[in-house]
Amino acid sequence: MKLLLFFFSITCLLGQETAPTVFAKWKDKVDPSVDRGLQYLARVQEPDGSYPGGYGDSCGIPALAGMAFLSRGHLPTEGPYANSLNKIIDFLLGRQDRDGLYTGGQYGSGPMYGHNIATLFLSEVSGMVDPQRQKKINSSLPRALKLILRAQAVEKSKRHQGGWRYQPTSTDSDTSCSGWALMALRSAKLNGAEVPDKAIADAVAYLYQNYSRKNGHFGYSSPHNQKNSLTGMGLLCLELCGEHGKPETIKAADFILQNFRSLPGNQFEFYGNYYNAQAMFQIGGKYWETYADWMYQTYLDKQKEDGSWYSKTAGDVYGTSLMTLAFTVPYRQLPIYQRDETVDED
Repeated sequence: MKLLLFFFSITCLLGQETAPTVFAKWKDKVDPSVDRGLQYLARVQEPDGSYPGGYGDSCGIPALAGMAFLSRGHLPTEGPYANSLNKIIDFLLGRQDRDGLYTGGQYGSGPMYGHNIATLFLSEVSGMVDPQRQKKINSSLPRALKLILRAQAVEKSKRHQGGWRYQPTSTDSDTSCSGWALMALRSAKLNGAEVPDKAIADAVAYLYQNYSRKNGHFGYSSPHNQKNSLTGMGLLCLELCGEHGKPETIKAADFILQNFRSLPGNQFEFYGNYYNAQAMFQIGGKYWETYADWMYQTYLDKQKEDGSWYSKTAGDVYGTSLMTLAFTVPYRQLPIYQRDETVDED
């Protein structure tokens, strides 16, 4: 399945007629910008695969950087970033504890954030690595997934059921951590892992508890807090889990379309932009065209001379990884973010 998706994504990239109009407009500037960002990520990487700066020794930041390399079509078996990718893979695999948790430094407020992102990355890169690393991933990923499922199954109040938070034993949930966990499960399921349908359904139900059916936005622990940076997360998760075309997804896309220009200066600006770009690409049409045109116009000029973007939340590596992932949405290199090719025909 993953191999077919990989070759399909390359075909889409090479077929210029399939590229959205707005990306054709910006491609000559986006390509070198992304390449400069990846050069920065490779240049500042530590010998053990971790990164300097905020949370760089966690599992979350290296995993985000790894996904950025993959998003441009680079592989761990060949090419200029094979060594960088393999160092990240080895770093993450070496940080898994006896319970299955990818741990060490912490991303954000607790290890589950980094664990979820690391699981997502390793699921995405699985099938692209050399046989020795593939054997290690095959042993590691099932343990990581079981931990995510155990954390979801912890007894919680009705309002928090189906979600995740900072610790594997947390009895509450938030949509940010839950979004990463849900994408990790969805990626693994697409890759053939035995992820129960109920786990996906329960996570989607939890997200809906933090959705405003009146206004279309998602929040962090209610429908209303941090809605400008989290609505893209909620929308992307719904899109990836089979909710495309429902009134709730269109209302969420409309909310983003009406409010995304307030994102610059937001505490979670880079996080919000990453999710908005992914989500609006899934919706397609005017939603992606409008958002992408603004995103490229706004953030190309914010790239620093060394190729990085600075995020006040977690520094240069975090900012560069998320901006690269947002810019490369139309490349369609990551299997988790593939979309229905009939989207733009509506």
